[in-house]
Amino acid sequence: MRNDSMIRKRKGLPVLLHLTGWIILFILPQFLISGGMFNDERTTRIVLFNTLVFVILFYANYLWLVPLLAQKGRWLTFLVLAAALIVALGYASGKFYENLFAPPPEVRERIRETEQGPSRDDHGRRRGEGMAIYNFFITSFLVSGFAVGMRYAESAVRKEEEIKELEKEKLDSELALLKNQVSPHFFFNTLNNIYSLIEINGKDAQEAVLSLSKMMRYMLYESEQGNTKLSHEIEFMNGYIDLMKLRMSDRVKLTVSWPAEYEDLDLPPLLFIPFIENAFKHGVSYQGNSFIDISLKSDGGLISFTARNSISRSVGSAPQAASGIGLENVRKRLALLFPGRHELMIDDGESVFTAELTLKT
Repeated sequence: MRNDSMIRKRKGLPVLLHLTGWIILFILPQFLISGGMFNDERTTRIVLFNTLVFVILFYANYLWLVPLLAQKGRWLTFLVLAAALIVALGYASGKFYENLFAPPPEVRERIRETEQGPSRDDHGRRRGEGMAIYNFFITSFLVSGFAVGMRYAESAVRKEEEIKELEKEKLDSELALLKNQVSPHFFFNTLNNIYSLIEINGKDAQEAVLSLSKMMRYMLYESEQGNTKLSHEIEFMNGYIDLMKLRMSDRVKLTVSWPAEYEDLDLPPLLFIPFIENAFKHGVSYQGNSFIDISLKSDGGLISFTARNSISRSVGSAPQAASGIGLENVRKRLALLFPGRHELMIDDGESVFTAELTLKT
C-alpha cells in the first residue's frame, strides 16, 4: 500500500509541475503585459486561447515528435515536422482568432477609419500584424525547444534512477549473500563449542543452548528487517561473549567495554561479531596466558570498535587475518555499506592481533 501511494504521488507530481509551469511562465506574464486586466473577459479569453495554442505545440513535441523522432536520431524528420506544425498552428490559430475574438462594433468602426489612412506597410499588412506573426514564431520555436530539452532532461533523470535502482538491487543481493555466509560460519563454530560442553557440564550446555536460541532469533528475524539498533547489536555481542566464556579458562584475561551512554544509532547487523569471533578463535591459548580486549565507543554519528587479542601461532601457520571467511566478509560489507565512510585497520603482529573499525553512520 505504501509503495502504491508513492507511485501515485510520483505520477501526480509531473502533472502539477506542468500546470504550475504554464501558469507562472505563460499565463501570468500575458496578463501582466495586458495591464493586469483580470476582469476583462475578452482579454482573459485571448490569454487562455494563446496558451492553448502553445500547449498543443508543446505537448505535440513533448509526447510525440521528440520521443518518436528526435530521441531515435531522426532529427531531419523531426525538424521538418516541427516546423510544419508551427506553420499549421499559426495559420489555424489566426483564423480562429479572427472568428472568436472579433472586436466590438465601435472598435471595428475605429479600425475602418484608421485603415483609410496610411495604416498598412509595403506588403499590404496592417501595422503591428507583422510583429504579431514574428512574436508567434519566436515563441513557438522557444516552446518547441523547451519541449525537447525537458524531454531529454527527464529521460536522463529516469535513466539515472534506473541505474541507481539496479545498483541497489545488486547491493541488496550481495549483502544478503554475505550475511548468509556469516550466519552458517558463526553457528558452525558456536555449535562446536556447545558440543564440547555437553559432556563437561550439562547445565552450562543448557544455558549455552538457551543463549544460542536468543541469538538465532536475532539473526533470523530482527537482522532480516534491514538495519538494527546499536543497543540490539551490543546485546547480541554480549550474548555471544557470554557463550564463549562458558568454556574459557582462568588463564584468559577478558576485557569488555561498552559505552555507558550513547545514541541508539541505526546500523547494519552483524558488523562487529566476526572480529569478536576471530578474537576468541585465535586469542585463547591452552598452553599459557592469553588475553582478549573488546571495546566500542559511540560519539554522535561516529562509532569506533576495537578488538585486540594475543596470538599463539605455531611455526608455519597462516596469518590470522587470512583465516576463515568472517573478516573477508566484513571488508566486503563495509565497502558496500559505507563507501568512503569507514576505516578498517588490521595489525597482525607477532604476538598481538588488533582490528580497529571506525564508522560514520
